Amino acid sequence: MGMTDTLDTVRPLSLEQQAHDPEGFARDFGGSFERFGFAIVADHGIDERLIAQAWEVTRAFFAQPEAAKLPYKSPKGGARGFTPFGVEIAKGASENDLKEFWHVGRDLPEGHKYSDSMPPNIWPDYPPEFRTTLTALYAEFDRVGAQLLSAIAVYLGLALDWFVEPVRDGNSVLRLLHYPPVSADAPGVRAGAHEDINLITLLLGAEEAGLQLLDRSGHWLAIDPPKGALVVNVGDMLQRLTNHVLPSTSHRVVNPPPERRGRPRYSMPFFLHLASDFPIRTLPECIGATRPDLYPDAITADDYLQQRLKEIGLL
Repeated sequence: MGMTDTLDTVRPLSLEQQAHDPEGFARDFGGSFERFGFAIVADHGIDERLIAQAWEVTRAFFAQPEAAKLPYKSPKGGARGFTPFGVEIAKGASENDLKEFWHVGRDLPEGHKYSDSMPPNIWPDYPPEFRTTLTALYAEFDRVGAQLLSAIAVYLGLALDWFVEPVRDGNSVLRLLHYPPVSADAPGVRAGAHEDINLITLLLGAEEAGLQLLDRSGHWLAIDPPKGALVVNVGDMLQRLTNHVLPSTSHRVVNPPPERRGRPRYSMPFFLHLASDFPIRTLPECIGATRPDLYPDAITADDYLQQRLKEIGLL
């Protein structure tokens, strides 16, 4: 199952390959995950016009004065609505990250069993297309995420549809991020080194340089996707589920060279989550004589999430 370590860079893959060569795509995608904890996926099929509209409403919202944004501040742990500058801090870091963000979650029907762990969305009045645009984009991320999870299932020797039930009505979150311009003498890091908590993350907007992953050799490796491609990475829940066969890799956002620091940076990660009550239990396929089970005790996805949110200061 492993892949040789000859790769020294994360190479773009095409999701179109999955339709005619699902095994080949699963091998390449899973291999990139196993080697780097990251993959770059082009031709993902999310409509470019929808993405352009999403960037537009994101910029319009964040361009408002703070006073216009604060009424939408999330009442509960940042899971929905607006989170102002400097609230979130990477685990173990000393400086708060230079960013503000907005969270869109899954809309659940009234009285749904997950309502207690998934609060309703908050929507701003301005810009007017904000809600429809981001609801549509959320659904598209869900669709592409499911395709990528089916490739991971194949790579791990599971049934093609193994992840369908575990992520049904999952606690996935679309985050709109704004890193404002920084001064030429700002510290080098815009967002501190961290791993993601969730199952997998799908990121739009990484073509504005700055995203780096910590390679196994201990070097920071720049991730340089083609315009419009998705950068996809393993989260801690998938790392735990696979007994570290697929590693959740440290990554960070560094500031551009001084001459480009006068520009804001935007990005849109979609944190794909398991259903709140799903028990994360090590896959038997990922346990062996040379790979003992690191997590003999199961933990529900929501308990795991709460534990980690406390660590990063969002609870």
